Amino acid sequence: MEGLLPGRPRGLRVTAPVTLLGVRHHGPGSARAVAAALAALRPDAVLIEGPPEADELAALAAEKDMVPPVALLAHVSDDPARAAFWPFAEFSPEWVALRYAADAGVPVRFIDLPAGQSLALGPRGNPAATSGPDGASEEGEGSGVPGGTSGPDPVDPIAELAAAAGHPDPEAWWEDVIEHRVPDGDPLAPFAALAEAMTALREHHPAERRDEIREAAMRQQIRAARRAGHRTVAVVCGAWHVPALAAMPTVAHDRALLAELPKKLKAELTWVPWTHRRLSQHTGYGAGIDSPGWYHHLYSTPEQPVARWMTRVAELLRAEDHPVSSAHVIEAVRLADTLAAMRGRPLPGLTETLDAVRAVLCDGSDVALALVHDRLVVGDALGEVPDGAPAVPLQRDLTRLQRTLRLKPEAATRDLVLDLRKDLDAERSRLLHRLRLLGLHWGRPTRDGVQSTGTFRESWQLAWEPEYAVRLVEAGQWGTTVQGAATGKAIADAATAELTALTELAEHCLLAGLPDALPEVMRRLADRAALDTDAGHLAAALPALVRTLRYGDVRATDTGALTAVALGLAERLCVALPAACTGLDADGAAARRTEIDAVHQAIALLSDPAVAERWAGALAALAAREPHGGPATGVPGLLRGRAVRLLLDDGRIDAEEAGRRLGLVLSIASGPLDAAGWVEGFVSGGGALLLHDPALLGLLDGWLCGVPADTFTDLLPVLRRTFSSLETGVRHTIGSRVAAGPLAAPVVDSGPDLGLDEERADATTPVLALLLGVPRPRIPRQPDRRAG
Repeated sequence: MEGLLPGRPRGLRVTAPVTLLGVRHHGPGSARAVAAALAALRPDAVLIEGPPEADELAALAAEKDMVPPVALLAHVSDDPARAAFWPFAEFSPEWVALRYAADAGVPVRFIDLPAGQSLALGPRGNPAATSGPDGASEEGEGSGVPGGTSGPDPVDPIAELAAAAGHPDPEAWWEDVIEHRVPDGDPLAPFAALAEAMTALREHHPAERRDEIREAAMRQQIRAARRAGHRTVAVVCGAWHVPALAAMPTVAHDRALLAELPKKLKAELTWVPWTHRRLSQHTGYGAGIDSPGWYHHLYSTPEQPVARWMTRVAELLRAEDHPVSSAHVIEAVRLADTLAAMRGRPLPGLTETLDAVRAVLCDGSDVALALVHDRLVVGDALGEVPDGAPAVPLQRDLTRLQRTLRLKPEAATRDLVLDLRKDLDAERSRLLHRLRLLGLHWGRPTRDGVQSTGTFRESWQLAWEPEYAVRLVEAGQWGTTVQGAATGKAIADAATAELTALTELAEHCLLAGLPDALPEVMRRLADRAALDTDAGHLAAALPALVRTLRYGDVRATDTGALTAVALGLAERLCVALPAACTGLDADGAAARRTEIDAVHQAIALLSDPAVAERWAGALAALAAREPHGGPATGVPGLLRGRAVRLLLDDGRIDAEEAGRRLGLVLSIASGPLDAAGWVEGFVSGGGALLLHDPALLGLLDGWLCGVPADTFTDLLPVLRRTFSSLETGVRHTIGSRVAAGPLAAPVVDSGPDLGLDEERADATTPVLALLLGVPRPRIPRQPDRRAG
């Protein structure tokens, strides 16, 4: 590191039994440097910054089934929501040290604060990842210590060093001097330079109190390793901590610092899979690495990294149907090298590489470049953890189900279409719905491009997130299996849920196949429905409940209790609806109209003649409640018009009666705004009615022509909203008919009467039966007319 190493640094112990290897977490250059240093030092003990409770898990790093990125998960035993992660990628220096110790057969220890005390430091015991002064993500660290955090604001050492070297871009400078560096000569040289630089920085920027306490814990662990008789100890830690670990104050000093810690919580640790995408996040449990895929490439491809990167980009773009040839790759590599030379960089960095990709391989398209950034610069790599890693019983049951149902968790988003008539797909559906009840949205229901009105088809979008490991631990309180935990969670939720939430919960129980939870949920639902008098709650609950009934046949579930509750809700709603629609403002009327449409569809699905008759009576009462005594005493025109339209569509009234009511509303006795609302409710949902009945269109046209100019301005927003909801073809036809002059019934030329060819009509019946999924009808054989 030119300009930063005038002589042997004072902050690094090279000849002493303890060698401090200061790194930047998750850096490929630091990882290569650590590998070279450990190979040269050949220590008999390796100490790594991390929670000491993970010492027993370190040996799992050598398992062939352990594939990074992975993370150490720590959670409080009696409060699983209080958790933290320590992620490791293949290019993490700590991971390299773990693998070295495993391969060399030397002891490895973690030396940071215990996880139980780190979790106790946060405000809720679930501290967010905070950016440590060494520029790394310090996962699992609390936000302060009891009594507050003293000291100055954290300093960004990378930015300070880049400024001292005269570079405006800290990340580009770090990439040039560290990440692109291939170890040669003295393997300890980069650590010596970093140690001297950090020593100088800490003289001007004192550490926070939290860092001082952590460093006291690390020094205690180093002393313990020396007392254990180890002669050559290598310590892998954040470079910012190196000066403090090299100083080694008295034991009493460190004990005094550690006495400030809160009481240690009982924590449990295990390994969990992690993802490159999660490493790239700067908040939550992310590590704040902008380009983990690029870093992985630099670490795994030290020879000709730019040329091989361009080859990977070309393969990706070709797979997405972009025309990319080998000549493009060669030209992109040349451009990246030229840009690096022009910008004074020793090798092309990510900036130069992406500039060349955009210009040559993507033809200047930011859309194609975004694909490269998402798939390669960040990436969707998902790690793997061996079966021997500790896990809660619920996690083991989920792993078993994933293997049995052939649903491998993947970080990349993928679509899954299930046919519930197949046993395997039905079990997959139940698993995904049970996990959703537990708060694990591994699968999210979607509407794909194939239209299907049946209940046997489900479309999902799957994407596994590392945080689900924490939610599995939390869900362990409800049961040791996925089905048992989902059952327990549903019963617990039902105890406090309101009416609408209970109907949704009943639907989830049916979809998830939870026969032990459904009776309790239905009991709670019946009790809530009997006591709730709010028509809005009833209107919101009924559609969800009826929708649940539709799944009974395909899932072979007894829905008798659901049917009884749904009929009861419908009966009460028919009585309460007219009164609940009075005195509403515009927003309230619009919301109530949406509820009425949903209830109307739900009652049609119930297929109960008695309830349908009562609902028709409620709509008729709603349509007749004119606001003669003012808006507060009547039903808004939007709802009255909607009720008339629903009655017309169901055949409860004819077009002549609908036209009569429209004429009354559009008469001079009605206010223009109320009339416009009536028209909106009547026309919305399909304007073809106006085309088939010229009398209705004529009434509407005459009313619009007679509206005064000053009132028309106030009506314009309602009219625009009304007619914009119509189909494009319907709007154009209405416009052309009005523009043609006086409205009259259109003359339809039916042509000559050709008669019905029954034989040709019967030939289509088997095809229609196949499309509709009904038994093929038997067609009586017709005599051969040619025989006569």
